[in-house]
Amino acid sequence: MNDKIHVLYIDDEDNNLKSFRATLRKDFKIFTAIDADEGLRIAREEEVHVVIADQRMPGMTGTEFFEELVKFNPDPIRILLTGYSDIASVIDAINKGEVYRFIDKPWNIEQIKNSIKNAADIFFMRRELKEKNLKLKKLHSEMNQFVYSLSHELRGPLMSISGVSKLAKMELKDPEAAEYFDMIDSATGKLDDFIYKMLDFYRSTKIDNKITKINFNDIVDQQLAAYSAKFDIDHIHIDIQINQENSFSSDDAKIRVILNNLFGNSVQFQRVDQIEKRISLRVDVTESEAVIVLEDNGIGIEEKHHADVFNLFTRATQRNVGTGLGLYMVKEAVEQMGGKIDLESVFGSGTTFKVTLPNMK
Repeated sequence: MNDKIHVLYIDDEDNNLKSFRATLRKDFKIFTAIDADEGLRIAREEEVHVVIADQRMPGMTGTEFFEELVKFNPDPIRILLTGYSDIASVIDAINKGEVYRFIDKPWNIEQIKNSIKNAADIFFMRRELKEKNLKLKKLHSEMNQFVYSLSHELRGPLMSISGVSKLAKMELKDPEAAEYFDMIDSATGKLDDFIYKMLDFYRSTKIDNKITKINFNDIVDQQLAAYSAKFDIDHIHIDIQINQENSFSSDDAKIRVILNNLFGNSVQFQRVDQIEKRISLRVDVTESEAVIVLEDNGIGIEEKHHADVFNLFTRATQRNVGTGLGLYMVKEAVEQMGGKIDLESVFGSGTTFKVTLPNMK
């Protein structure tokens, strides 16, 4: 790695420059400058990893030199040489020049060699981190494009298939043929549900919070209307209480993910033998938080599964429904908004989820 370390040394004493170059040129690629202006010129023209400057120089001090350097090239790691005790200069160097470390003059060869190597390690680690961050930004952009395609390019043809199927069933008189189109509708419905799940998964785990004013009455009404159109819930007694007198700000999309998945679980995991199927949703909003409580009298969750039920792809029942993503997405969305979720459930009797979300205004 030594042959990759480029060191710039600025000092107004020519003998120091010659001694520095002669001593360290076998270990590092050395650039030297007799004053700060020449040092700034070299830093603009050459790739430099570590910069060492003497504090006491005519015209521009080492601290002032570093302050100018970081304006156009903040990447090189900076070391200040001080031959006297001046706490004000040290504080100034830390605050303005972002100096990595200080070395007393006259410098010791091993000390300065080790300092250069350590500083270069930091330089290359930072550069690697910067490159990885750029790759992550590129990946994030590509993921956004993928989600857009998932939402529009895949759902469009699906909706066309579903529409054609419905038209065909209206004109068909052969019951067997109609049955085939029912199978097509079932398959496209499952695929559309899965696409929605993937979109929800992305919204709840990969996208930063987008804070807006939240009206829980509107959100719950819209979600309930969507479920009424999608599932047969007429046989379930649904009790909804929204108590919101305070202004509340949060991420609308993540709140919909939470309600959508909790309500969906309650619908899907009702007891077949239950005469009166019931789902209760209560939202209480205060100045500081919103508390969402969803309770059902469904099949419940065995206690041994309580600790794992929020894990990815975990199913707490043998029923062949769901993807194992729902409660994981709920927990991720809640935690990304700085909230918490609690579970109470008795197997065979029902389940209660309590979500507490902070007001993010």
